[in-house]
Amino acid sequence: MICAAMLAGGIGSRLKRDKPKQFVKINHKPILVHSVETFLNVKEFDKIIVSSPKEFINMTKDLMNNYFPQNDKIVVIEGGSTRNETILNSIQYMKDQNCEKDSILVTHDASRIFVSEKLIEESIKGSLEVGAASAVIPATDVIFESKKEGQLTDIPLRKYLFHAQTPQSFNIDNFLKIYEDLSEDEITLLDEAMMLFYLRGANVKLFNGDQGNFKITRPFDITLAETIFKK
Repeated sequence: MICAAMLAGGIGSRLKRDKPKQFVKINHKPILVHSVETFLNVKEFDKIIVSSPKEFINMTKDLMNNYFPQNDKIVVIEGGSTRNETILNSIQYMKDQNCEKDSILVTHDASRIFVSEKLIEESIKGSLEVGAASAVIPATDVIFESKKEGQLTDIPLRKYLFHAQTPQSFNIDNFLKIYEDLSEDEITLLDEAMMLFYLRGANVKLFNGDQGNFKITRPFDITLAETIFKK
């Protein structure tokens, strides 16, 4: 079984909106719809799992029904209070469907609306090869590290630095095995799925992402996205 977990968020405070980011329209369609459309074009998926904060589940279901009526490949579930809790909820959904051993979950930030089918397929391929995979792009700026507020404490070599993107994919049984072995302190470090594999030295395949696969986070990103659609 291969599923996609579409990670939708809460209120988009950095977008200065009073509703979740996934409902904000760009080029006349909600952000979430753009991403789901692309994932539906990838034939490998058995299910597209759309996670939503509890208070917006009905709105999210209505949105999916409006744009993808009677599409039984799409399911809306409740997300968690953290990214990894949301991923665990998606894995639990797969287990509840009696998925076979070594099933793959592809996670994606719904706000990366310009994700390509090629990136999704590369992500699936990488996770089938080594167990986990993530899209990345090279860091183009010098990165300053500051472990003391307002002070420069280190300058890592840029040639070794990459920005993580989604889609990210992994074997769900490997994920659960490692997660159950983590301490509470380690779990608090998990701000994204690949960190879990890193903490136990598991192999993660990094493949070339795309500069255009940016995340809609701030008002400028909406302006940029609208400009791209007009080209």
